[in-house]
Amino acid sequence: MPKCSKSEKIEDALLWECPVGEILPNPSDYKSSLIALTAHNWLFRISATTGKVLEKIYLASYCKFRYLSWDTPQEVIAVKSAQNKGSVLARQAGIQQPVLLYLAVFHVLPFSLIGILEINKKIFGNVTDATLSHGILIVMYSSGLVRLYSFQAITEQFMQQKLDLGCACRWGGTAGTVGEAPFGIPCNIKITDTPPLLFEVSSLENAFQIGGHPWHYIITPNKKKQKGVFHICALKDNSLAKNGIQEMECCSLESDWIYFHPDASGRIIHVGPNQVKVLKLNEVENNSAQHQISEDFVILANREKNKNENLPTVTASGRVVKRTFNLLDDDPEQETFKIVDYEDELDLLSVVAVTQIDAEGKAHLDFHCNEYGTLLKSIPLVESWDVTYSHEVYFDRDLVLHIEQKPSRVFSCYVYQMRENAQTGRGAERDRKAKSLLSAEPAARLDHINLRS
Repeated sequence: MPKCSKSEKIEDALLWECPVGEILPNPSDYKSSLIALTAHNWLFRISATTGKVLEKIYLASYCKFRYLSWDTPQEVIAVKSAQNKGSVLARQAGIQQPVLLYLAVFHVLPFSLIGILEINKKIFGNVTDATLSHGILIVMYSSGLVRLYSFQAITEQFMQQKLDLGCACRWGGTAGTVGEAPFGIPCNIKITDTPPLLFEVSSLENAFQIGGHPWHYIITPNKKKQKGVFHICALKDNSLAKNGIQEMECCSLESDWIYFHPDASGRIIHVGPNQVKVLKLNEVENNSAQHQISEDFVILANREKNKNENLPTVTASGRVVKRTFNLLDDDPEQETFKIVDYEDELDLLSVVAVTQIDAEGKAHLDFHCNEYGTLLKSIPLVESWDVTYSHEVYFDRDLVLHIEQKPSRVFSCYVYQMRENAQTGRGAERDRKAKSLLSAEPAARLDHINLRS
């Protein structure tokens, strides 16, 4: 892509891929696109192949949009503004801004506007954040309270005027074209009364997830001493599932984390420093109304018992002293899990494990069977892994990206590609890809790029 000014810098981006089996208006629509949000409030759809801008929308001038997320994956996007803190003088005078943030919601390909919604403290109270996911407006409070509302019900009740991109519009005494500069898109969904509440729950740090079959949710009880304890409850009646309290017995600097498996199987992934548990949700025998949590499989880190533990020491006077110490579960000298991801097209779990060897950290990327957890292939990363830096690893089909953030906002991007050898399997397309990948030669690092933001 061509060099651009600071105001045109991309703030956030999403990868859009063509839906299977749909007839699209333009040939270019069948190829992947990057949906990008720029610093000057433009929303672009850019060809991931050529870098050409395919569609563009000017959002607004009344707020600063900063974040992109999928409301419905590959179908509906939500663009969230930065929180409105008000001016320094207003804050010093105790004047609070009633509107905390804005959410702009669009269908993609082609872009079509659903609406822009304001989150107003006069309606929702002392709200600290809000987001949109799968048609649900999620509102969060500093107390740990999380409330859920239907976005569709809100649009039907509170949309002031239906707006169409590219059409002339008169709003507040000003005329212009919707989605074009300088007019942009007016805020056309303003809630004037508290909408019907779907669900509410209290959780530590507002951590809240919904998933499973039937619907369950995961929270941490809203007490600091409960950090690292996860409760899995039925959405219909808030009842705790049998074995629904999950706590990984580990002593580490970094917390373990848990989430519903993105493969839509209804399973749950619980990741700690030395193990990855894949849990399943099923009916209790002889009681179909209650569900229980059980282990599907566990992936363990490759560790040896530390030979220095509990070894006797002889002092200068000849006295024997037995030393007792325990390493942390995420001690750098032991293999530790850092990243777990899922590749849907190949149906593989990818796990990044890191070990500190002398002064250098070494990492490898392991591919596991998503159904049984069997280790299928392990790929050593060529570059060293500094545990004090921030790292992200992305695995998509035959490509692996490792992005490393160093001090002073210096980024390094390492690109690997699988190379197919002569012995590949036959069968369905997904099986062919998976077998080719798993019988591939060790991943070759294609490139290494350093960037400074």
